[in-house]
Order: sequence, then C-alpha cells, then structure tokens
Amino acid sequence: MPPLQDFTNNPLNNRADLLRAAFAIIRPLHQHFSPARAFIRISSSTGAHFDENAAQLEGFARPLWVIAALLHTTQSNPPHAESIRSLAQPWIEGIKTGTDPTHPEYWGAIENGDQRMVEAEVIAVALLLAPAEFFHGQDAAVRANIEAWLRGMNGKEMPPTNWRWFRVFSNLALVLVAGVPWVDVRDEMERDFAVLDSFYIGDGWSGDGKILSAEEAVEEERECIRTRRRDRIGGGRQVDFYSGSFAIQFSQLLYAKYAAGLDPDRAEVYRQRGREFGSEFWRFFDKDGAAIPFGRSLTYRFACGGYFAALAVAGISDMPEPLASIGAVKGFILRHLRWWMAHSQDIFHPDGTTNIGYVYPNMYMAEDYNSPQSVYWSLKSLIILALPETHDFWTSPESPYPDPDTDPKGSVSLIPEPSQILCNHPAGNHHFLLCAGQFVAWPMKATQAKYCKFAYSSAFGFSVPTGPLIQQIAPDNTLALSRDGASTWAVKWKCSVVQYFTATVCSSLPGYEETVPIARVEWRPWVERQVVVTTTLIPPTKRWPDWHVRIHRIKLTGSEKKLDSLHLVEGGFAISRVPQGHERTLPILSDNDIGLLDKMQLNKSEGSYTCTNKALVLSHAGASGIVGTARSTSSSITIATEHETMKPDSNTNLIAQRTLIPVTRHEVFDLEATGEIELVTRVFAVAGGEGGSGSSRNLKTLRERWEDGPRVRVRGQGEEGLNEDGIILAE
Repeated sequence: MPPLQDFTNNPLNNRADLLRAAFAIIRPLHQHFSPARAFIRISSSTGAHFDENAAQLEGFARPLWVIAALLHTTQSNPPHAESIRSLAQPWIEGIKTGTDPTHPEYWGAIENGDQRMVEAEVIAVALLLAPAEFFHGQDAAVRANIEAWLRGMNGKEMPPTNWRWFRVFSNLALVLVAGVPWVDVRDEMERDFAVLDSFYIGDGWSGDGKILSAEEAVEEERECIRTRRRDRIGGGRQVDFYSGSFAIQFSQLLYAKYAAGLDPDRAEVYRQRGREFGSEFWRFFDKDGAAIPFGRSLTYRFACGGYFAALAVAGISDMPEPLASIGAVKGFILRHLRWWMAHSQDIFHPDGTTNIGYVYPNMYMAEDYNSPQSVYWSLKSLIILALPETHDFWTSPESPYPDPDTDPKGSVSLIPEPSQILCNHPAGNHHFLLCAGQFVAWPMKATQAKYCKFAYSSAFGFSVPTGPLIQQIAPDNTLALSRDGASTWAVKWKCSVVQYFTATVCSSLPGYEETVPIARVEWRPWVERQVVVTTTLIPPTKRWPDWHVRIHRIKLTGSEKKLDSLHLVEGGFAISRVPQGHERTLPILSDNDIGLLDKMQLNKSEGSYTCTNKALVLSHAGASGIVGTARSTSSSITIATEHETMKPDSNTNLIAQRTLIPVTRHEVFDLEATGEIELVTRVFAVAGGEGGSGSSRNLKTLRERWEDGPRVRVRGQGEEGLNEDGIILAE
C-alpha cells in the first residue's frame, strides 16, 4: 500500500502537524460522496450485517469527529479558516439531504436496534461543536428535519451497552442546540443513564454492558441444565476500549463538558470517574505510544487514544499522576498518533481512504459490523483539533512517558476491574498485560482470541483464528485442548470470577525482597465437568524480568466415558518470521548456534531453535520463547512433552502478516477417570523496538536471560530446591 502524504511522513508534534494530518485523511473522501452529499461509499465492496444505506451513512458521519472539531475553531477566523470551510462544505450540504424524508438520499428513519443510532451520536456532537454550520445556519425546514431525525431515537429498543450514550447525546443536542425543552427528553435520558450507570464497576471503570456476577453465572448454569440447551446468549464480562476510549469514558467526558450547566451533579460524577480511570488507563500504552491491542473493533486503530483527546477537550482539572499536567495528556495522545504514523504504510487504500485491519488489511480480525466506512471511528482521537492553537494543550511542552523506576506501583500493576495485570519491567523490554477473567457471550468473530488469551502485547499483538485446525487457531498465549486425537480443539472462553493472590519471590541476591500479584481463574474447555482447568498467571519479577509464568491444573473429574487421551498445545507470543535480508525463511539454529546467543544482538540476530524442553524464535521483532513442563498426580498416567516453532496461517496476527509461535505440546495417555495434571509454562519475550522500558537496563546477555528461566515452588510440596531462587506460591 502507498503511504499517505502528510500523514505517513508527518512528525505530529504540534497543531499544525495534526491539521495537515486531518486534511490528508479527509480529502480522499470527497471523491466518494453521493451526488447530494448524504452518503460516502469508499472503494471496497465488503458488507456488514446492516443495510447499505446505514453503511454509507457511517461514511458520512464518522469523519464529522474531526470536521466538526475543525469548524469549531473557525469562529475566531484562524489562518486556515477558509480551507477548513471548503473541506467541510460537503458535510454541511449532506446533513440537509440526509435528514429530508422527501429526498432520494434520505438516511432513513431510525428503527429498533438500528445502526443509524450509532451515527446519530456523531451527528449530535457535530451540532454541539459547530451549531452555526450544521444547525443555526440552515433554513427552518432543514432545522425541523434534523430535529425530527434525532427525535426518532426516542422510544426505540437499544442494546444495553455503550449504545445508550448515542441516544443521550442525541437528546443533549436537541436540548442545547435545537432548543427542545429538557422536560421533553429528560425521562428518556434518565432511563438510559440508569442502564449506563449499571455498568459501573468502580475506580472509574465501567464494563461494556453489565458484568456477569458469580451468582448470575450459577443461575445461567441452572437454566442450561433445565433446558438442555447452551446456545442461549447469556451475560459476559468485557472491559475493553469501548469502556474507555471508544465510547463510555469518551462520552462521559464530553457530557461533563457540554451538560455542566444542565446536569451539574452528574457531570461532576463523570469528571471524577474520568480522573480515577486515567490513573491506570495510561498503562495500556507503551513508551512509543503503541496501545496494547485487546478486544473488539481494533480496526478503529488510533481511536484507542480517544480518552486522552476527550480529557483535554473536556478540560478536566485535578487529574492524578501521571496525567496531572496538560503536557502529560498531550504526550500520551501525540505519542499514540506518532506510533500510527510510523506504522501507517499499509493502512490506506491507493486512493487514500482507510482499509479494514490493524497495521495491514485484515478481514479475519474484522467484526460483522465493520463496513468499509466503519474505520473512520478512528477520528475520535482528532477531536483534539477542537482546541485552538492558543490553548495550553498546544503551547505546553510535551511531557515524556513516566519513568517506571519512579512508579509507586512498580513495574507490575494489578487492575482488578478488567481483571488484568499490566507489565512493564524496567529491566525487560516488553510492555504487555496478563488477562484472566474476561469473555464475551454473544456471537462475535474470534471472540476467544480477542478477550480470553492469557497475554496481550503492544509489540507482538495477538492472533485470530482462520479455521479449526491447530495451525489455523494460531494459539499464541493460549492453551488448546483436544480429547479426540487432536482433531478438534477447545480453548478458554467462559470462566469463573477471578481470584487474586500474591506470590513471594526469593533470591540469593543481597537485599532482594519482592512480592507480585497473581491471578487465578477456573474454566472448562467443554461444558460438562469432565475436565476443569485452574489457571494461575504470574507476571515478570525483578529476578526474571523477561519471563512470565502460567500454571494450569487440569482436573479430571470422572465421567461415564473415560478419555482415551488428552492433547495439549500452549503458545508463547507470535513473532514475525520475515528475515531482514534476502533469505526466504529464518535459519534453523542448532545447539551449537544457540551458544552464540552471548554475541547475538536483539533486532539483528535471527533464527528459530527447538529441543525437547524449549523453543525460541529470534527475528527483527525481538525474541519469543517458551519452556513447558508437565507432571501428573498419578504414576500410571503417561505424558510426553515436546516443543516446536509453529507456523500458523498467514494474516492471523494483527501486527505481523507472517509469524512463528513457540509452542509446547503435551500428549497425555493412560488417563484415569479422576486425577490431576499440572502444566508449568514459562514464557520468554523481549520486544525488538523501544516500546518497553528499555533492555539497556539489563546488562545480561541474551543467552543469560534465556537460559535463566524462573523456578516455581508451591509452599508445602516438599523441601527440594528451597535454597534456590524461586517464585513461591501458597497452595
């Protein structure tokens, strides 16, 4: 794909740079307008589950995040005012025809559960940002049509998710811009707020929908047993970018700005939630600005940073560290946009429009609701252009990324609301999270890959499946189980509520003392309780900063039909397998070659290495390895373990088109009806770039870091190895 001039080569240091970037993204859309300017259809024919008119309305509406922000600043007649008005004119014209029920390009009335509800929020925010252009400057008939179209939201059925914010903003614009009496819409808004506030978990965090409780999960299980059906859509536990930048936090912050006079008490509640949320959300971004991709809708790309943009636009004061200054907020949003600039070579079509995917075109990871025009949700982050060039945001110096050595929480931070442990160790070079307890219960492509893997990385991304075979499942950071001879596979999906503990790290190093948070969760690969897995996730430590550990206790609970065998495959981080030179594949390293790791340099040395008890891949992307062991409580159960560097299907990973995954395989035979198998999986990863805290702080050679893997002991299980360094878990 060709680069996009003025975006791909843009330093994105100041407002003028962002203005050039916004023009670069918006201009190519002009050629795709419908004759009366109410629709945009870009040059791709992939479909979404909703009707084509709604898909093309997305194309019209979503660019308004930046169009309306730019128009907002023209009131002071800045140097670029005329260029901005020219850029925006098709949208000013299109809102007339799109809301006119007598016009051939009418958007259509809003119906129950309609995609038009989503776009209505963007239309509403455009009215709030630029009321003169989009509403007051129109004639009376157009104003009446706009009002009627937005009123069409009311009284309709909507999903109990972040969607409720779309109707809230439609009604807010009706009141603040169209002059509709608040009493006319207040009851509708209160009903929506009651649903939205039921998502609140605590410490500023909300789920994207109500979080399934342990009691509700038990009741769902009873209902499944009673009906003998398990295909009913139940509750879930998802806390993703929709909970922050894509929707809920973003909307709360803008509501706090625009409804401050109308609804001051609620506005202050949302300001406080924004402060609390920001105290941890920054950890989902590395020092280069890359977000840790996790969850759905990742084709919205740099909308991941939308929270920081909304924070600045809303003018939230008294933010906690490290967001206490406007320069710090500026740093987070600009670093994120710069990361996308540096990785934008494959995100644009030849005509300059944006494609579906993450860092390259990819339909495997797309959602059923992603039309070709959906991707412009990314422009939420450019709402920052609503701030004039004299604003403190632009005149303040950009603050650097927080130094992990001065972080009061240390390099590992447990965030219980999304059930994740954020990891960014100063002596490592890898920014990632461990994820224990999330899942989505409704049908969604690659749902287990997007929410249920054990780890997600800003450097390595994650992989989505292309089919049912193990290479197609692409099991990075996943434990896959088969009970039918490796013919079909099951991975983690629905699970128990997560429990949190601490582990003690012992070392012979002078003055060494450390405890780290760990997460434990129970899940079943199959719905009956024949096999139950309890997984414990242990983050990196000062003693082993390049490693994390997973312990899986697989319990056989007894069944009328005894298992003939159990096949287990667990992967580390997927890593690019593309050589830097002219070779076609990465070289295979022998035992003699692996000894050269002392002299190998990260980013420059390449190859893949496997032996019976470990696997490692080195490429320009860094290093990714795995070491797995297995044991059983029964001496009669036979377990064979081997390691390999699996070559999954191409285009499974969000960041690298061609990858290898270091995996450990366990073949379990002669199973008894009951018993327990314990897997201990040690995962090694060092990013090739500078996104982590920086490997320069680690003076060990790559070989020393790789060959010195963590040891885990369970307190009370024998006395062997008590004098060795180790991670000690309570039983």
